[in-house]
Amino acid sequence: MTCVVLSIGTELTRGELVNSNAAWLGAELTGLGFEVSEHAVIDDDVGRIVSTLARLTTNARVVVATGGLGPTTDDLTTAAVAKALGVPVVRDEGSLEHIRRRIERAGRALTPTNAKQADFPEGADILPNPVGTAPGFGVRMGECVFYFMPGVPSEMNRMFEEQVTKRIRALAPNNLFQARLRTFGLPESVVGEKLAGVEAAFPGTTIGYRAHFPEIEVKVLARARSLAAAHDVCDRATTEVRSRLGAHIYGDADDTFAGVVGRALRSRGWTLAIAESCTGGLVGHMLTREPGASEFLLLDAVTYANSAKSRVLGVDEEVIRWHGAVSPEVACAMAQGARRVSGADLALSLTGVAGPSGGSDAKPVGTVDIALARPDGTMELRHLAFTGDRVRIQTLAAYAGLQMVRELCASRSVGDAAGTSSSTERR
Repeated sequence: MTCVVLSIGTELTRGELVNSNAAWLGAELTGLGFEVSEHAVIDDDVGRIVSTLARLTTNARVVVATGGLGPTTDDLTTAAVAKALGVPVVRDEGSLEHIRRRIERAGRALTPTNAKQADFPEGADILPNPVGTAPGFGVRMGECVFYFMPGVPSEMNRMFEEQVTKRIRALAPNNLFQARLRTFGLPESVVGEKLAGVEAAFPGTTIGYRAHFPEIEVKVLARARSLAAAHDVCDRATTEVRSRLGAHIYGDADDTFAGVVGRALRSRGWTLAIAESCTGGLVGHMLTREPGASEFLLLDAVTYANSAKSRVLGVDEEVIRWHGAVSPEVACAMAQGARRVSGADLALSLTGVAGPSGGSDAKPVGTVDIALARPDGTMELRHLAFTGDRVRIQTLAAYAGLQMVRELCASRSVGDAAGTSSSTERR
């Protein structure tokens, strides 16, 4: 059954707000077995909302909408839906009482603008909002059912999961199944080239891609005569995708790169220390956003100045003077110092030129040296050359450092190396 995601809000059409709701709803609806055919965005204009609703009734059977249910004068969704249906707006006393209690608990008094959130098109199916003041509602227009929810993501997410899902689940054809794989280390064009022919090899399969720098998400969607058959086709196609992309796949739909690295460290029973310069704490930030980071992360030292590298990590000033702050020698000394100071099993260091200034002919902007002090006492070094702006270079450096940790955790022969290994890469 065809399904459409409708986002209502002038802040969306003007580009003032990123439409994360639509992406989340599209993924959820696909997971329920719907074919999402369109993401429509309309501004807060009654006439244009009404005409959009009329159009969608002719080419969709389920429409899930967000936005325009708040207390301000530009929240016009309810009035527009009532106009499209040709019915009056009526007040629901139960919803009004819920709104009053929430506002009074916050130490405020109910105002007419708050009260209007209890108004609905006559005959609407009201969707309670347990975490906000804006209830949602459902209506039918011809053969199409519409569900309208608030635009606040936390409120919308819960309302969809608790209220909307149970109302539309039975409408899904249940002949679709999708797997989502997260990758790092290959550009989208190369990922596409590696997966050429998968769709032909597994009829009913569609391969999709979503670039979210610096990652590429690969979506394997299978359509068959039943959910079980689609699941089987999807599983076989996904196995082929995993074989072709190998270690570039780091996880599934809900995984994060830092979260996977954290799990890998815990599985080895290793602790980690970090010494950052050009990334300014980004690596530590990525790791500490994940729950349970205290189980493995002992130190994240942002030693941006050369004096901090020496005083905090014990990097010899002569090493910095002779080789420069951005050098394999200094990266190595930073990692050794972080490991010594913290007592961690392994230590990661990053030093580089993130730009936009500070580069030279010998060390242009984008030059990054990363070192990893391993549990067996050996050192791994990587000299990398990235391109792009400051944020892009910092992000790529942080991912590259975490990738070194991930690869080490996956290695079966840690400690076999007799000395220092190194590599040079350009991205």
